[in-house]
Amino acid sequence: MLQKSVYISLMFIFTLVLSAQTSKPESAEVIVKSAVHQAKVENKSVMVIFHASWCKWCKRLEKAFDSPELHKIISDNFVITYVDVLERQGKIDSLENPGGRELMKKWAGEKAGLPFCVFLSKTGMKITDSNQMPDKSNIGYPGSKDEIQLFVAMLKKASKKLSVVQAAAITDYLIQNAPKQ
Repeated sequence: MLQKSVYISLMFIFTLVLSAQTSKPESAEVIVKSAVHQAKVENKSVMVIFHASWCKWCKRLEKAFDSPELHKIISDNFVITYVDVLERQGKIDSLENPGGRELMKKWAGEKAGLPFCVFLSKTGMKITDSNQMPDKSNIGYPGSKDEIQLFVAMLKKASKKLSVVQAAAITDYLIQNAPKQ
């Protein structure tokens, strides 16, 4: 009797582990709707960051936003949400958020590269995106002085609450941590 209950318990655990590993990621639409809802409650803007597991610039941007210098500034002004797109063949189903590519295209990011950022109001209306370079291409990770300046201007446009001091702190951090040429 004991062996049977142990066997059943192990099968149950195995089934849970297997289903957790094979479950699809949440849809991009659900992710964005949840972020917009949170932004409305917290009176913030939404920053949707399209990224991929292989993208070193995406990881660098996430690291910057999680840094002790920037975390509070960014989280005071934005609800950040990530949408996984453009994964390599074989990983698409397991990592990409369904509908992410279509959402990226809807917001003029289909040719942008990664990371691609879109900013939404607390009501879900698009404010701006990271296609801010003079030729209307994507900033991606802001590494050069021009990119940093455009990136911070974009953040100011997206969040009316971003103070001059906070904008300066973001600029300083990005300049100090700029990629080495």
